[in-house]
Amino acid sequence: MLPSFRIAASLALFLFAALSGASCTNSLFKVKPPSEMSAMPATAASMNVGSVTFRAAPLLTDEQTQELFESNLQLAGLLPVRLEMAHNGGEAIEIKKLRLKLVDGSGATWKMISSKKAISRIMDANGIKLYNPNARQTFEKEFRAYEFDLKTPFANAERKRQGLIIFQSPKKDPVTSPKGLVLSIVGLAQPVTLNLN
Repeated sequence: MLPSFRIAASLALFLFAALSGASCTNSLFKVKPPSEMSAMPATAASMNVGSVTFRAAPLLTDEQTQELFESNLQLAGLLPVRLEMAHNGGEAIEIKKLRLKLVDGSGATWKMISSKKAISRIMDANGIKLYNPNARQTFEKEFRAYEFDLKTPFANAERKRQGLIIFQSPKKDPVTSPKGLVLSIVGLAQPVTLNLN
């Protein structure tokens, strides 16, 4: 009976050490700071609507999302789209009423989702069930740092605002080379249509 106890105690000690080591990690995934994100590609779709210019580019490959988040967002059925707004002068622009819609070449609509929902999908797709709550909070904070701010008015002094908008695939399936993506933005005097690929 003593050897069984030693084996159980050894396993418990090993498990404790493994969990303690995992709890020392800062985040569930290693997230690159937004300041280190590469410049918007020159090929990004662009449209000038007078007081503001929009540019957008989808992150279509696993390599692009792995570089930023050390996670495959496409596997989770998510498509991040980089969005940039440049203020061309004049008054502050109220943007919280903007509505963004992504449609692919087949006519299917991709749903814009919050960072919180995106994080849950990433964790499910990666099979993460047990985790340190502090590591999740850190990952949420680092992931949200990339989120495009659609709440704060866009002032001329800010000049440029950029971030990611996360869309979920129509059937929540993994994203595999979607074609004919069109991003529509309504809520300004002139609607914006950007052909992303």
